[in-house]
Amino acid sequence: MSKSEVVELPVLEGGGAVPCCQPITAGELSHSDAEKMAAMFKALSDPVRLRLFSKVASHPGGEACVCDIADVGVSQPTVSHHLKKLREAGLLTSERRGTWVYYQVAPSVVAAMAAMLDLRA
Repeated sequence: MSKSEVVELPVLEGGGAVPCCQPITAGELSHSDAEKMAAMFKALSDPVRLRLFSKVASHPGGEACVCDIADVGVSQPTVSHHLKKLREAGLLTSERRGTWVYYQVAPSVVAAMAAMLDLRA
């Protein structure tokens, strides 16, 4: 895929969480569910990634240009690497507009992570 190719992402109906896993109190996680969730939590376990994720999540309008969030104390190639890891874990989505890439938090994935950790369920 070329860097200028636009990839259409599926739109989730209803805006609700896509439950990947049952709540942690509902029983033991399956091996595949544990692997999915571990990849997401691992991506957030790095302080730079967590800061980038926070910058995107708290940015006005729900999306942030990479040019607006790159000031996290590391070089631009390192920022790109960390954003790639967050995208690969499914925590961020991205869209190229001209020369800039805009990032959004994947709300269904974050909601699923929160639901899994909900001790009230």
